[in-house]
Amino acid sequence: MPIIIDGHNLLWLIQGKNDNSEPISDVGLCHILSRYCKMIGDKGELVFDGTGPRDKSGFESLINLDVFFAGITSDADTVIEHKIKANTAPRRLTVVSSDRRLRQAARTRKAVSVKSDIFWDTVKKQLGRQKKSVEPTAKRSGLSQAETNQWLEFFGLEQ
Repeated sequence: MPIIIDGHNLLWLIQGKNDNSEPISDVGLCHILSRYCKMIGDKGELVFDGTGPRDKSGFESLINLDVFFAGITSDADTVIEHKIKANTAPRRLTVVSSDRRLRQAARTRKAVSVKSDIFWDTVKKQLGRQKKSVEPTAKRSGLSQAETNQWLEFFGLEQ
């Protein structure tokens, strides 16, 4: 189910909460949401007001997440409304915003509408479940002498 996210709406909500030890930036939010989208196996679109920073290199190499800036002649809400109207399968679409205007636009097209605080709690919960990879003990302890000798012999090196 593709996700369209009202960027500043979510960012302001997160920055207003006191549960983060460090403030989150727009780039930081994008990387978190990119990990989330990759984890759930879905595509996301994050729309911000304005033109964004001059240096947009921080928004590159995001997986499953596209970042858009509304520009100076429009706003994020209008861009998101156009995206909702243009979507060919709105029942499969999720719109994330606490803005009534966007929530109504989503409901009109029968898309799923999720408030930003509920979505952010879901993101944190999902990323908190992320499986920790277990390192093989050989990574820290190294190869045994027998394994070392076997590799030396295989590559024709002297023992």
